[in-house]
Amino acid sequence: MHPVVKREVLSPNVTRLQIEASRIAQVRQPGQFVIVRIGDGAERVPLTIADADAETGTITLTIQAVGKTSCDLCMLQVGDSIKDVAGPLGEATELVDSGHAVCVGGGVGTAVVHPMAQGLAAKGVQVTSIIGGRAREWIIFEDELRRYGDVRVCTDDGSYGRHGFVTDELRDMLEAGGVDHVYAVGPVPMMGAVAKVTQEFDVPTTVSLNAIMVDGTGMCGGCRVNVGGKTVYACVEGPEFDAQQVDFKQLADRLAMYRDVEKDAYEGNRCMIEGLAAAAGDSSP
Repeated sequence: MHPVVKREVLSPNVTRLQIEASRIAQVRQPGQFVIVRIGDGAERVPLTIADADAETGTITLTIQAVGKTSCDLCMLQVGDSIKDVAGPLGEATELVDSGHAVCVGGGVGTAVVHPMAQGLAAKGVQVTSIIGGRAREWIIFEDELRRYGDVRVCTDDGSYGRHGFVTDELRDMLEAGGVDHVYAVGPVPMMGAVAKVTQEFDVPTTVSLNAIMVDGTGMCGGCRVNVGGKTVYACVEGPEFDAQQVDFKQLADRLAMYRDVEKDAYEGNRCMIEGLAAAAGDSSP
């Protein structure tokens, strides 16, 4: 069992859990993930390791409540436990060793770019993070990312930071020059848009794909994605790939296969999700 030692509501549907997983905390690297199972018979869910502390033997998971299992995870309290945590899985991020890297995070994807920015800064790389959300209350990991460099915030409604999309800010930076590599994580449309912008400026770009995963070992085939015209398995060959080579349309189509099921699960957990949103509102400054 993996006890929850700290819990924090970050936004209306995003919760951060710090759990005990000492062996994983000792060896995890940026970009790697775990697959968790809250209890016997429960769904397996892949979650990126947003942070880790080898001294305390803990890892940090950031969960967006969208269906039954993610809601169940978000409702866990300090002292509750997750039965199974398998990992670290996937390939570690290939981090540049010098120059200026821009980390672009959209929504809960901002939690995924956090360990990338952390690892880049440790190598002495200049880091700028561009993070976005629908409104101010949806912005997460801003303070954490400021430890590693400049942070630029964008909101769809203009309630905080720049009024617009993360790609607007990214384009301005690319036009100014001096960007050597871009790392982007977020909704598929956002990552696809980032890939188009960076392609114009011939800037290498890495994206982390949120493909469907079950076992995390390449056996189920659910995480198949098309990269460079070839079928690859995101769980063992990724989850990160060259953005210019990814077939984002196929990825979006595959993720949409279970949209109706996810919608039913969401409706079935509406009370829980609304409760999480209320808790986020209560904890706001």
